[in-house]
Amino acid sequence: MQTSSSPTPHADAGRGAQRFSAGSAGRYAIVISVPGKKAIQMIVITAPTGTIGHQVLENVLNGVAAVRVVLRDPKRLPSHLRERVEIVQGSHGDVAVVNRAFAGADAVFWLVPPDPHAKSVEAAYLDFTRPACAAMKNHGVRRVVGVSALGRNTAPVKNAGLVTASLAMDDLIASSGVAYRALTMPSFMDNVLRQVATIKAQGMFFAPLSGDRKLPTCASRDIATAAAQLLLDSSWRGQDHVAVLGPEDLSFNDMAQIMSEVLGKSVAFQQIPGDAFKARLLGAGMSEAMAQGTLDMMVAKNEGLDNAEPRTPANTTPTSFRQWCEEVLQPAVLA
Repeated sequence: MQTSSSPTPHADAGRGAQRFSAGSAGRYAIVISVPGKKAIQMIVITAPTGTIGHQVLENVLNGVAAVRVVLRDPKRLPSHLRERVEIVQGSHGDVAVVNRAFAGADAVFWLVPPDPHAKSVEAAYLDFTRPACAAMKNHGVRRVVGVSALGRNTAPVKNAGLVTASLAMDDLIASSGVAYRALTMPSFMDNVLRQVATIKAQGMFFAPLSGDRKLPTCASRDIATAAAQLLLDSSWRGQDHVAVLGPEDLSFNDMAQIMSEVLGKSVAFQQIPGDAFKARLLGAGMSEAMAQGTLDMMVAKNEGLDNAEPRTPANTTPTSFRQWCEEVLQPAVLA
């Protein structure tokens, strides 16, 4: 798989690109009818009710395309969207489901859903994705846009847990021969929402990273925008990555200061030991393998995993952390 930092699809993905070293999930099918126009392509969207997936779906529905989505429970999809879509019910990790979903598909949005109980990170990413790769090849899917991570060809990636598995997933998809764009991201701003309760009650948030380590961070809305643009553009070929870096690098101490200003209350960041972080994950019911994989990922980020991607105007996306706090975090804390 080749790499590129531009969020705009390349007609020739091989130019100025770097080849990967080696060679998860749709459930409903949505069909959009546009009066007076013929649908130009069939797009399949996996995980259409998730943080990223529901925004990809809404963006793609604004385009001229037939859309197919895959999910376990159709009732989780808002009624105004169900009316516009064809639904394939089930898990996109299931061979029968992906074969139904990918029949006649031109493009697929691929996102492996979280599996906190997986027996290994390889099972969570690679085993889940194998049936889809076979279905992509069997049904002649032309293009796939996947959610992945930064860090390829860095030293920390050798033991980066979830990220190591995610990049191996990219290689697996690329080995199917499909045209592929891996959206490579740092941590999401939206992850802060997991700590709304402690921010509200204690004015604190926690992670096993240094408070002074400056890292890129991006909003899920910008990931969804990049994904939808690629899905609706049928001109690109080859295999590349597309970085989504947000507008600036921030430390957790920087983020605490911004949160304090937006929320009108003191918010502080506290680094916690890795073993305490892992114990919290295990206490929440996560499997040993996934808890360790999550910790390994955080340790790798603290060692520079997310800092190797050169920042360019093309991969610098617009939503700032301050804007995100004003529009998303503040309402969540007030609620």
